[in-house]
Amino acid sequence: MPRADGSRFDVVGIGNALVDVISHADDSFIERQALTKGSMTLVDTDRALHLYRALGSAVEMSGGSAANTVSGVASFGGLGAYVGKVSSDELGEVFGHDLHAVGVHFAPGAHLDEIPTGRCIIVVTPDAQRTMNTYLGVSSYLCPDDVDEAVVAEGRVLYMEGYLFDRDDAKEAFRHAARIAHRAGRQVSLTLSDSFCVDRHRDDFRALVEDEVDVLFANEDELCSLYETENFEAAVASVRRDSALAVVTRGPLGAAIVTRDGIVPIAAEPVDHVLDTTGAGDLFAAGFLYGITNGRSLSEAGRLGAIAASEVISHVGPRPLVELRSLDPRS
Repeated sequence: MPRADGSRFDVVGIGNALVDVISHADDSFIERQALTKGSMTLVDTDRALHLYRALGSAVEMSGGSAANTVSGVASFGGLGAYVGKVSSDELGEVFGHDLHAVGVHFAPGAHLDEIPTGRCIIVVTPDAQRTMNTYLGVSSYLCPDDVDEAVVAEGRVLYMEGYLFDRDDAKEAFRHAARIAHRAGRQVSLTLSDSFCVDRHRDDFRALVEDEVDVLFANEDELCSLYETENFEAAVASVRRDSALAVVTRGPLGAAIVTRDGIVPIAAEPVDHVLDTTGAGDLFAAGFLYGITNGRSLSEAGRLGAIAASEVISHVGPRPLVELRSLDPRS
């Protein structure tokens, strides 16, 4: 049911809809399949299907950066929706089922059934090394027609995943969604996703940040890459000029919330043992977005982000294992 401001959702995410396929195997599997242990490799359709068949038993769960973030918002008790493209195959059903199971509304684009659902095939060896082979599949073919305009207009914040930016249709889908959100009086946010992604699309990202983005999410390396500097303070000065609000994560140094008026430092939450940093930035964004869409101050929202990030790095996998609302200091 729409709320007083006309919204149904706190956060609407747009990104690469991928299914994580996780299997445990020994080093002989790595050798037989000519995989580079501990790496992440982009693969084509034939290679992805070959590896998928070769794995045997595996755990399958929805993944992708923006989907992780929106799932984290739901774990805090927020209302989330997700726009992404899957096919009507087995993994497409897995993706939709998992989002619905955690309370996230899924707005899939039109099917392209000749292209399979995207997947990240993760082989975990006995030494806990994760070897990843990512097939973007149909997820990268998101186009403006796939964007559910009503869903975007009903989200308090639109959250766009930089990983999706490699195709021109996807770039236009971002701009289309941003225009819809702004016409509805909503905020638009962007995560830069990866410094290599920034290197590929620096000019486009800079234009988005200056013209369309109200809240920018980045880690320290990504922000420095965006402004082509190795000096963090110089990058912060540049983003203060271009963006009203930026959230910059810095690993064990915590985070910096950068506004036109100054910087709000956020301390990292203590973690007894870091097992897997996958998803740390996604979950920091989840806590922060939940906070600002539910009346928290910037410092309180940053604290929720730090709490969510500390939970996800304490175990293997990019999604929380406990309800994040149980860790909210206000609960």
